[in-house]
Amino acid sequence: MTHDDVAPHDAPSPAALIGSGAAHLGIELGSTRIKAALVDDAGTVLATGSHAWENRLEDGSWTYSLEDVHAGLQSCYADLARRVREEHGTELAQVRSLGVSAMMHGYLALDAEGALLTPFRTWRNTYTGEAAGILSELLGRNIPLRWSIAHLLHAARGGEDHVSRIAALTTLAGYVHERLSGRRVLGVGDASGMFPISADGRGWDAERLAKAQALPELQDIGRPLTEILPEILVAGEDAGTLTEDGARLLDPSGTLRPGAVLAAPEGDAGTGMVATSAIAPRTGNVSAGTSAFAMVVLEGELSAPREEVDLVTTPAGDPVAMIHTNNCTGDLDAWLRVLAEFSALIGAAKDPGELYAPLFELALQGEADAGGLISYNYLSGEHQTGVESGRPMLVRSQEARFTLPNLLRAHLYGAFGALATGMRILLEEEKVRLDTLYAHGGIFSTKGVAQQILADALRTPVAVDDSAGEGGAWGMALLAAYTAERAAGSTASLDEHLRTRIFAHRSTQTAAPDPVGAEGYARWLDAYRAALPVQRLAGDLIPDKETR
Repeated sequence: MTHDDVAPHDAPSPAALIGSGAAHLGIELGSTRIKAALVDDAGTVLATGSHAWENRLEDGSWTYSLEDVHAGLQSCYADLARRVREEHGTELAQVRSLGVSAMMHGYLALDAEGALLTPFRTWRNTYTGEAAGILSELLGRNIPLRWSIAHLLHAARGGEDHVSRIAALTTLAGYVHERLSGRRVLGVGDASGMFPISADGRGWDAERLAKAQALPELQDIGRPLTEILPEILVAGEDAGTLTEDGARLLDPSGTLRPGAVLAAPEGDAGTGMVATSAIAPRTGNVSAGTSAFAMVVLEGELSAPREEVDLVTTPAGDPVAMIHTNNCTGDLDAWLRVLAEFSALIGAAKDPGELYAPLFELALQGEADAGGLISYNYLSGEHQTGVESGRPMLVRSQEARFTLPNLLRAHLYGAFGALATGMRILLEEEKVRLDTLYAHGGIFSTKGVAQQILADALRTPVAVDDSAGEGGAWGMALLAAYTAERAAGSTASLDEHLRTRIFAHRSTQTAAPDPVGAEGYARWLDAYRAALPVQRLAGDLIPDKETR
């Protein structure tokens, strides 16, 4: 369905709106880029900013330093402010509301003074298997390797010195929010990646907290879990205001004034749901970047705990089944950089960004099963397929048709390979009903390519909105705007706000599964799964940089 955007004749110009401090700002700290989106009340993007960064493997853990977090936030905000000046001829001196989101899960432990006790351990770390298994059995709920509680138990069981000094656990979004507002709170969607949430979706699961607290290793912390976990808020609730110190953290120049309404900090899964208006039952979304995850809002409980399925919530607290994969576009991006180097070699230099559209479109000319080429995009381990330590690989038999269209199609297939493996569990075995899947992320910016491949892979219609490339920063800006509306007296639910204020006049294109493509992807996925022992063996035989 397609709608035409309709703007009131008396709507203020972007420059006037920004100058009056009426815009809303969302910032998301993603895996490879920190992004900012400035929007009006209707969600129209007024300006964006970004900062590139990379995680590092240090002492066996994937991490980002807090110095990089602070510097990256300032660089991203400065880029946004510069674009506002260049595009609208005004200074970004104040915003009506602001919200921060970040990659979910991981381990960020603080002492009583708020100092970091050990380097931030991100979602990419997969060494918490024993702890996660203990918790899953104890709590009767799948506890993924990347969840904060699994990291905490892993550290406690390992006798790490810092554990006895933990005063608070939070997420990256929660840490930044506290620096901006002085409040230690967390949106329920992000919180649901730390520890299970209560049935009403408004707090921690008290019964499971008590069971976890009874573990001898966690009793040694010295503080109960109820004290070290943050306060939970649902979308729209008061999460504080931007303080003077918070404004200076974002904008050391002093131009940005304090006072903006702050939304509860959320995870990138929650902002993906908001950015696609996929927060009602039988809707779902896929967010694709360095990692990928599918979120399906449930009508009821699953038949039993499933290792492949995480149970989390929407930012409003409704239950969601999440299929999370550690790998998506990273290896594909690397191949595009190599092809850009080749273009320079032959005197037709192209930036990698210029190659995406023509090469993606060429992929659609490949055979439905990618000619027998199999791409494993595993820059890190992949729990959905039982791979502990990933190695990017291209695998083919002697009879495979090794052509450029097939190569590109195989890499696009591989970007969704682990996701499709997990979604088979949810859609085919659990019989979860899903009417439409909404997709967002840069991989969907080339119209109709990755979208069609995902529809074929999951045998489900996939819709992409005009904002598909904006991603989570835009979704966080929408949450910030909703929080400002609630503060001003609105009683609308988040679903109602998004449907009537944001998405009623946006253009959406839906791709239905193509029977030939769906059958081809199914054959490809069977071969992908059958050859996984090759990927696992590569992890055993080819050392990573930490073990060389």
